[in-house]
Amino acid sequence: MAGSSAEQAADYRSILSISDEAARVQALDQHLSTRSYIQGYSLSQADVDVFRQLSAPPADSRLFHVARWFRHIEALLGGPQGRDEPCRLQASKGRRVQPQWSPPAGTEPCRLRLYNSLTRNKDVFIPQDGKKVTWYCCGPTVYDASHMGHARSYISFDILRRVLRDYFQYDVFYCMNITDIDDKIIRRARQNYLFEQYREQKPPATQLLKDVHDAMKPFSVKLSETTDPDKRQMLERIQNSVKLATEPLEQAMHSSLSGEEVDSKVQVLLEEAKDLLSDWLDSTGGSEVTDNSIFSKLPKFWEEEFHKDMEALNVLPPDVLTRVSEYVPEIVNFVQKIVDNGYGYASNGSVYFDTAKFAASEKHSYGKLVPEAVGDQKALQEGEGDLSISADRLSEKRSPNDFALWKASKPGEPSWPCPWGKGRPGWHIECSAMAGTLLGASMDIHGGGFDLRFPHHDNELAQSEAYFENDCWVRYFLHTGHLTIAGCKMSKSLKNFITIKDALKKHSARQLRLAFLMHSWKDTLDYSSNTMESALQYEKFMNEFFLNVKDILRAPVDITGQFEKWEAEEVELNKNFYGKKTAVHEALCDNIDTRTVMEEMRALVSQSNLYMAARKAERRRPNRALLESIAMYLTHMLKIFGAIEEESPLGFPVGGPGTNLNLESTVMPYLQVLSEFREGVRKIAREKKVLEVLQLSDALRDDILPELGVRFEDHEGLPTVVKLVDRDTLLKEKEEKKRVSKSTRWSLILLNMKTLLDFYVVLRMDVWAGELWHMPLIPALGRQRQVDLYEFEASLVYRTSSWSARATKKNPVSKPPPTPFPPPQNHKNKLTG
Repeated sequence: MAGSSAEQAADYRSILSISDEAARVQALDQHLSTRSYIQGYSLSQADVDVFRQLSAPPADSRLFHVARWFRHIEALLGGPQGRDEPCRLQASKGRRVQPQWSPPAGTEPCRLRLYNSLTRNKDVFIPQDGKKVTWYCCGPTVYDASHMGHARSYISFDILRRVLRDYFQYDVFYCMNITDIDDKIIRRARQNYLFEQYREQKPPATQLLKDVHDAMKPFSVKLSETTDPDKRQMLERIQNSVKLATEPLEQAMHSSLSGEEVDSKVQVLLEEAKDLLSDWLDSTGGSEVTDNSIFSKLPKFWEEEFHKDMEALNVLPPDVLTRVSEYVPEIVNFVQKIVDNGYGYASNGSVYFDTAKFAASEKHSYGKLVPEAVGDQKALQEGEGDLSISADRLSEKRSPNDFALWKASKPGEPSWPCPWGKGRPGWHIECSAMAGTLLGASMDIHGGGFDLRFPHHDNELAQSEAYFENDCWVRYFLHTGHLTIAGCKMSKSLKNFITIKDALKKHSARQLRLAFLMHSWKDTLDYSSNTMESALQYEKFMNEFFLNVKDILRAPVDITGQFEKWEAEEVELNKNFYGKKTAVHEALCDNIDTRTVMEEMRALVSQSNLYMAARKAERRRPNRALLESIAMYLTHMLKIFGAIEEESPLGFPVGGPGTNLNLESTVMPYLQVLSEFREGVRKIAREKKVLEVLQLSDALRDDILPELGVRFEDHEGLPTVVKLVDRDTLLKEKEEKKRVSKSTRWSLILLNMKTLLDFYVVLRMDVWAGELWHMPLIPALGRQRQVDLYEFEASLVYRTSSWSARATKKNPVSKPPPTPFPPPQNHKNKLTG
């Protein structure tokens, strides 16, 4: 409360007596801090007198009270013009105005940063045109089955694309190409064609052995000249396989085996020597293959298989798909303009990019991504292709660092007309022409695998910037990390790859995606049993949470019961929930760090599980709305990542994509009725001690319902929990329980055998000592066996991750045993050493 007018006047006189103006205003601010002068405050004449001494509110923001007091009185007096109006007149008006509002300071929002290969740093992502993002991704060269290396790139880019589109709300225009004209495709198409012709001729055994012998000569030379250890190992593997298949046929030729038996060995050798013979046949007859349909049939088949694999992996299709064979006219025009701009030259029907002239230009830089690799002839020749690195081809270049924009076709190669004669596109120019045609002189994002940085992407940048005469064709270059198999490099050319189809036979598309989400998209990922086991456990952990929340939400409750009072536990869980949402957002802003996101989501589920367990122990219902919010948020994030299909309302769908539509709402009411009926029957059977009925009830739970994808979970004193789970998952759980049960039985047998051996040792030692066996020792040995059994049981509990649940007052286990088999308890009669 404010003091009287006289008291205020005395206070003000004391303040006004201060000669220094700054000190006077400071004292006034101190005085006003103890008074209410906004709500319900009536002006005194002393206020007005002091107010008139000030010409304006203080500039110092720290003098907060004086500033508010000044503005308040100024408003009541009607602004500066009312300074001379008597106070009583203003007070009589009784006008009230809003106090000044101060905005909160807030925090600086985090901005999305992406690891940019052009800078090798995480750069703030700024699209060139508002929220629109233009993105070009290098697609596959389709000459063989798609493998897990492809999955590594395309699942990773699919995750990044979904996050940009669905989380950060960018309008993403995503383009991808299919390389269907390439040295690898030409070579493989000829080899397949020539080998099938050779097989159809059904060469006799003697001819086949001779041809294999002839093919082995150049192959052995190639092997001896190979220095790359991985490639050498692959060639040695082929050589050994052929030798192992050759020996039985040679032996059969000198024996009395039937023609049918000899023919079976011929077929084995044909299959094992396919790569060897295909290479040999191509070297001798490849130039005679002139039918262009042979070169289009192979990529068309494997492109179709690639799209099927991507669909199976739940990878979104591109907005635009380009094929090299459909853009040959655009490629020719692209090459011509590079020549016109002075950065390309024709030579013997081919056209090459002049790297020296480009690098010498003040406007351009060559080797932006991997400058240290410029001049690496091995990498450059791999980029040119196996059919384009002969001595004649190399002699056509002004510099060994120059690369082909257009290749003059040789016999046995497809060709298209152009100003320089019949030929075909170079590898690097294909992407430049297609991306440039669709996205123009500059794009926001270009993506590809890590091994494409040099020479492919560096050459793409050079020729595109030579075409557009700029220095910014790509703003952000993203490269996904390598994929290894149990630590070893995987490569289609090394024939040590795992196809996507084979991978999907062992693990679901969701499990593969979760494995990728649990690693950084730009780092090497090791595809191994440990990696996939981590993904499986994560999926199971999340799925159990979703199933538990669904069970809670199914419990009947009236409308008002849906809104329950929040207590300290709910407030704390909600605080953690929003903290994790913030952490997830920060991780996504940090180069779309899905690894950290997955860990934050796991931590949120752990906190929610602890909350539900505490409520269950107290026989109290958990807060439905809060748990539903958490589960819906997690579902939303997993949908963004592509790990949950769009039609799933909450959690993982049951039975795979497209099968969950209204499944729970349709089936669950019947399962609830069955569960309640079973519970009633079990109660009567326990009261009447009808063992057969209880056994039938257990059989329904353990054997019949899992076959239908239904899990009943019985809890003492609580209703049965009903869960719809994937059938295969339940059957695997059932087999695992059987395995653990069998292992436990054998362990108990071994433990009892140990007890018998202890008994034998004690008996033998007493006999040797000349002592008679004393009956009191038998109960002591029995007690020892009980201790061993108790410790053994405790070890089993510890190994199955439920130690804390068993460590109760009734079963006071202080700490878990270090090993599943406790050592024998020492006593005076035991044999040691």
